[in-house]
Amino acid sequence: MIRLAQPAELPYLREIEKASGEPFRDVGMPEIADDDPMSLEALAEHEVWVAVGEQGVPVAFIAVGDVDGARHVHQISVHPSHARQGIGAALIEHVRRTGQTLTLTTFRDVPWNAPYYERLGFRSVTETSPGLAEIMREEASRGLDPATRVAMVLLPAQERP
Repeated sequence: MIRLAQPAELPYLREIEKASGEPFRDVGMPEIADDDPMSLEALAEHEVWVAVGEQGVPVAFIAVGDVDGARHVHQISVHPSHARQGIGAALIEHVRRTGQTLTLTTFRDVPWNAPYYERLGFRSVTETSPGLAEIMREEASRGLDPATRVAMVLLPAQERP
């Protein structure tokens, strides 16, 4: 089941994000695994949807906001205990149902990042909107190497080639 996150769940979502970062250690990116999750304030500023497991507890979330007329995925995290079950794809599909273009930034060569999003229909963009360019500049200021990052877009179904 996918539903809007409740305010009391936001601290737990940070734990999900932290746990979902652990696999980055296996691809030589321990600094990503050690990075702080989204702050409670940042989570509260976004529209946050959760996928709820059998116990009624969130197992994944997606935080989105508007950037230059598109829905931008600021964060999507699936707890490793629920990975590879299509939950992330279901969250993206849920947000995509608004009929708006979706954007995100991600790692170009990490298998569960850009290659995964390409399988879901996202495409890399070379020319970014001003807001998306600002997000990428902010990421670089936090130490994310721009050469390893990519901006991606998922057009609404009626606009896809």
